[in-house]
Formats: sequence, structure tokens, C-alpha cells
Amino acid sequence: MSLHSFEINVPDSVLIDLRERLATTRFSDDAADDWSAGMSPAYLRELVDYWQSSYQWRTHEAQLNRFAHCRAQVGDTTLHFIHERGRGDAPLPIVLTHGFPDSFLRYAKLIPLLTDPAAHGADPRDSFDVVVPSLPGFAFSDALDKAGGSFQLGALWHELMTTVLGYERFAAHGGDWGSTVTEHLARGHAKSVVGIHLTDIPFWHAFQKPSDPSPAEAEYLDAIKDYPTTKGAYAMIQGSRPQTLAASLNDSPAGLAAWIVEKFQRWSDCDGDIESRFSKDELLTNVMLYWVTQTIGTSFRPYYDLGQASIARWILEKAKDAVHPTKVPAAFARFPKDLSDPPREWAERFFDVERWTEMPRGGHFAAMEEPELLAADIREFFRPLRQGN
Repeated sequence: MSLHSFEINVPDSVLIDLRERLATTRFSDDAADDWSAGMSPAYLRELVDYWQSSYQWRTHEAQLNRFAHCRAQVGDTTLHFIHERGRGDAPLPIVLTHGFPDSFLRYAKLIPLLTDPAAHGADPRDSFDVVVPSLPGFAFSDALDKAGGSFQLGALWHELMTTVLGYERFAAHGGDWGSTVTEHLARGHAKSVVGIHLTDIPFWHAFQKPSDPSPAEAEYLDAIKDYPTTKGAYAMIQGSRPQTLAASLNDSPAGLAAWIVEKFQRWSDCDGDIESRFSKDELLTNVMLYWVTQTIGTSFRPYYDLGQASIARWILEKAKDAVHPTKVPAAFARFPKDLSDPPREWAERFFDVERWTEMPRGGHFAAMEEPELLAADIREFFRPLRQGN
């Protein structure tokens, strides 16, 4: 097992090349400040100008390096992760899993709230040892070699937490792809997981509609039936022709920013004003984690694995549900401007739901938008589950 500390240090040549590319950006003729058809052309011009003239990567690189970064050989790949120790009596280990198009940066605001609750007005007995991996093929984690590897991430996370880091029992939280990984982790390794906390119900459950939906479930399933062709076309492209898209996004920083930032505007609780939730620096630092590592193409792998999965694969996944149902205690923090609004009974079909919180505000990127609300909910859910850990 190879485990070593890691420091982010992007070569100057990468930053010089980026600056040159930004200076020669070819914008579309449309200068409208309109997000209805995707990225606002006017905001993209404004963002690129700021990126070239004002944004300071080295400042944000130093801020990210305040966390304890590591890289370790886990299974057949090398994972990057943050490992921050809790300050308090007997911190509970927790693994936080991000999704797309974010990164480990999703949890930068949440980490200190969980590791040091006393410093933020909460009970020090609610502290956590926080582990934040980069998904394979994202940022500083190597991509998986085998097709279909995204279905095995739960096992990979279990190995990271137990074999590499030595935790016998731990908690888990996730959103977006992180909710799917966390579900697989709990389903396959229930004896190691004290509980799971999610911000959404993994979307793939909607692929097979039940024969006996409740009125609320029927309303929910009807509301999302057109999602793939209206709001989810990005996922269809990433799941069917990822190489074609990656070729352009990996070559154009403006194009990469447009593809990523548009989703932060559309999926957040910002009422159309993206900077009411995210600063330009936050948005660009997240984009930079894709640009400097050239991982936009490999970040599409989960979509491709899902899109190309065979019927046999889906039969196997449903069989796993039947043989190993997710009976680990589960909590859901539902933020009103997330991508969908499922009812509790939909979650109860797949999880042992012990807590269901309807949040007053926030969207898909809850840890970035409302870190205090999310931290409080995580603390309260896991408080009774700590005993005997």
C-alpha cells in the first residue's frame, strides 16, 4: 500500500498557456445576458475577462493546500483525497463524495464545520474526521482503466476507509454522483457504515417505475419524465459521445467554463443571479481543477459507464438490491432548488429512512450554497449513531 502526502503545485507553463488561450478566445456574436438557452454569452465574456486579468490561481492553490491532501494506491488506481482530523472527543470518521460538474472543492466550506464544530458554535462532541476523495478521473485522482468501473466505487471507498486509513466503522455523505457511490458503499459494506446522509435520491432508481406508485410518487415521476431531453441533454451527450465533447472542452478554457458554470447557475438557488451564490473565484477555481489536470474527458466516465451498461448489468444491480437492500440508517437533506423534488416514500423504497429534512433554501450544490444548514443536519443525524463506534 502506497500512501503519501500531496501538495497541489501547478507548473508555471500550464498557467502561461492558459493566459495565452484566454487572450485569444473567440466569442460568439451573441452578447445577450440570457441563460435560457445555456451559458449567458455576456456573463461568459465577463468571466473570461476576470479570469485573464484578475483571478489569481496561486492564491487559491495556497488556500486549497491548507487542507491535508494525500494520494494512495487503492485497488487498481491511485486516489487523491483530503484527510482532515477532527478536533474533539472521539471524532467520527466520515467520507464525503462529490459529483459533476463540481469537485472536492464542493466541501471546502463544510470541512471545517465538521472537523471543528466548537469553533463554529456547535458541540465539540459532534466532530468528524473528514475524508474527501476526488472521484476517479477527477482532479488529482487517476482514472479507472476498466469500463464499467463506476459501479465499483463503493468497494473502492470501503478499501480507502478501512485498509488504507484504518477506520473500522465510518459515516458517509454524498450528492449527485456522490449519492450513488454512497448508496453502493452502504449496500455492499453495511457492517462498516454507521449511517449515510444524502442530498438526493440516486436518479437511476427512476429508470424502473414501480407498478404501485403513491399519488406523490406518480406526480414526481411524471415531473421528471422529460428531464433527459430537456434539462438532461448534457448527460446524454456525456454518456454516449464523451470523446467528441472532451476534445473541444479540453482545448478551450472558455468552452470548459461555459459547460461547467452554466450548470451552477441552473442548478442552484440563485434566482438567475449566479453570483448571489458563488463568487467568480469559486466558479473559476472549480473550473481550474478540470483545466490544469486535463480531466474533463475522464470526468465523463460515470455517465458513459451508465449509458453503455448492458441489460445484464442492470439485472445484476437490481439483484443486488434484492439480496443486499440498503438497510444502513439513512438521512436525506432536501434542498428546494435541487434538480428534482421526490417525496419521502420514494426514498423509503430503497433506503431505511430515519431522517428527512426539508431545507428552507439551497440547491444542488448544498455544501457550497448552505454549508451551515448542511453541517447542522449531518451533526444531528449522526449524533445518536456515534455510540459504540
